[in-house]
Amino acid sequence: MTVPLSILDLAPIVSGGTVADALRRTLDLARRAEQFGYHRYWVAGHHLTPGVASSQPAVLLGQIAAVTEHIRLGSGAVQTGFLTPLAVLEQFGLLDALHPGRFDLGLGRSAQRRTSALDAPPERPTEPRVVDGLLIPRSFSFAPILRSARSALFAKLLQQPGAVPADLDTVVGDIETLRAGPYTDGLGNEARAVPGEGADLQVWILGSSGGESARVAGARGLPFAANYHVAPAKVLEAVEAYRAAFRPSAVLDRPRVMVSADVLVADDDDTARHLATPYGLWVRSVRTGAGAIPYPSVEEAAAHPWTPADRDLVADRVETQFVGSPQTVAERLETLRRVTGADELLVSTMTHDHADRVHSFELLAKLWHG
Repeated sequence: MTVPLSILDLAPIVSGGTVADALRRTLDLARRAEQFGYHRYWVAGHHLTPGVASSQPAVLLGQIAAVTEHIRLGSGAVQTGFLTPLAVLEQFGLLDALHPGRFDLGLGRSAQRRTSALDAPPERPTEPRVVDGLLIPRSFSFAPILRSARSALFAKLLQQPGAVPADLDTVVGDIETLRAGPYTDGLGNEARAVPGEGADLQVWILGSSGGESARVAGARGLPFAANYHVAPAKVLEAVEAYRAAFRPSAVLDRPRVMVSADVLVADDDDTARHLATPYGLWVRSVRTGAGAIPYPSVEEAAAHPWTPADRDLVADRVETQFVGSPQTVAERLETLRRVTGADELLVSTMTHDHADRVHSFELLAKLWHG
């Protein structure tokens, strides 16, 4: 295939499993991903989530770096509203000092996103359409979840009392200023990030719409990762906004886009569809605002009493998960690449059985890399 293929891992906890199991599986998968020829291995940053163990990307990436040799490693993403720019840079500066030149610092909005949702008017859902073979489903609004009492509780636990998250552009600017060093206040005082100053990092911004993240990435001339797997309805809006805002920088002379997708590959289409049975139930747990549950088994998912409302709640994610044989999934990924103009693809896979997840990535890599 024509573009690099990379992995996003949530370190999923499965039903009947433990956090320790999930983390050991992530380390094993990262080693296998390097052997299979994947370009990058990113870990997500999710907090207070029963079914996800990747709450601290920098800590987990240090463990992954110790068991791999050359694959690029990164965050997808550090949630900037819950850490100061200095804390973020110190974490990744430390990683770079120990394993030089291997890390991508992927940044995303988090507390900023909730703050915006509190003030935003209700979002009108868009209708589904197909663009040159790519399904752009009906949009889903996270605003009710972000406005919920549960979200307020999470914010209380994740932020210092009275803290007001800076806008994303300010955060990125402070990180870059500290990395270039020294950081000065204009009064003769200066501060240096140690470790962090001079760190050899690739800074990426992740976004799920054509809003602030896409615009900041473009205006600063940074690479941008658009989330088809999280918000498939808005992927074209996101990449178009990024490209419209793009200004050449010392980092890039033209836009660079990576697009994510949920995939599940098996030896044949029927087996893949069978293994993908739990995916809808897992998405439902996220969409109801309860937080991702431990990933169910096929048997547990098959026993769930689905209602029409349940199916409607998860339809956009289920319909845009790429499931099938290597050829089936590769063809759908190529459509995603063509329609979005992606320079790279980032794939995520969830299964209850670790061997099935490893096999999925292996099958896809063998076909993708020829």
